[in-house]
Amino acid sequence: MTHPSAKMPDLEEKTRFLLSPASYPEGTRHVHLVETHMARVFLTDQFAYKMKKPVRSSYLDFSTLDKRHAVCREELRLNRRLTDGVYLDVVALRMDSDGHLSLGAQNDTVVEWLVKMRRLREDTALPHLIATAAPQTLAPLLQRLCDFYRNAKVIALRGEQYVAGLRHQIENWRDQLQAPQLSLDGEEIEATAKALLAFTRREAGLLGGRAKDGLIVEGHGDLRPEHCFLTQPPQIIDCLEFNRPLRWVDPVDELSYLALECELLGRKDLGEAALEYYSQASGDRPPKTLSRFYRGARALLRAHLAAAHLLDSTVAEPRQWRHKTRIYLNAAQHYSR
Repeated sequence: MTHPSAKMPDLEEKTRFLLSPASYPEGTRHVHLVETHMARVFLTDQFAYKMKKPVRSSYLDFSTLDKRHAVCREELRLNRRLTDGVYLDVVALRMDSDGHLSLGAQNDTVVEWLVKMRRLREDTALPHLIATAAPQTLAPLLQRLCDFYRNAKVIALRGEQYVAGLRHQIENWRDQLQAPQLSLDGEEIEATAKALLAFTRREAGLLGGRAKDGLIVEGHGDLRPEHCFLTQPPQIIDCLEFNRPLRWVDPVDELSYLALECELLGRKDLGEAALEYYSQASGDRPPKTLSRFYRGARALLRAHLAAAHLLDSTVAEPRQWRHKTRIYLNAAQHYSR
């Protein structure tokens, strides 16, 4: 156990330890840090170790060690649905009585939990291959997703509940983007959100019918190209683990999100092919206006998430996040028309 007078390490102390190759029991020559708004990921030669930041917001709470442990275990469980031998374990970062940190000890005090993953090759990720990938290249990945949706747990929502949830999300993203400290164009954001909200009223029957027909499932929640690896079999990582209602999705919504991101990477045809593959495999052929709406809403969400980085005083490269916010606002405006 830790000596009572020992000072618990903060996020930066843990990070310094995990950036040292000597800290890993399996050995590694290099450690590369990838930072997100909610986590720090340490890439070793063979593995990835994901450490949650002690953050709290309206949609997640990582503020205590116990809460971070619980969400790490949930991340492991959920991501094993769409991967094979990638999500390995939840491992403890411990501190001994002298204040020394270790990933290998058994009896010292736990000061953090990390998700340990097998590191996938970057050159098999969809963004790396997207410039040359033919639509048929995505077939195994899309088949895995279609099988997943077919077998996923159906979420029992009334049509009006589903529509109300969509409206609430759009209103929340709008309000967050209109924060004065972001200095964004409030009128543009208001007009975009207004158009999306108008669709939810005009097409309440279409949207509500998705729930009524049992098409809302517990999905991935964050289906982006960088989470898709075209290995054999394909692997789909990094689902949204911290908020279950945010995983309650229409498969057309998730695949429209993937289509939007493929389009922004210069391959609109791949996104359209993904939606067509799903329609053929499932027999689900809603009007194209539904996908346009979902793309607009997802673009507004991504604008909100990009802009949130600008509110973090420690964020690196704020220009990059402002540029991303602009790209997604443009897409949201386009697809809300």
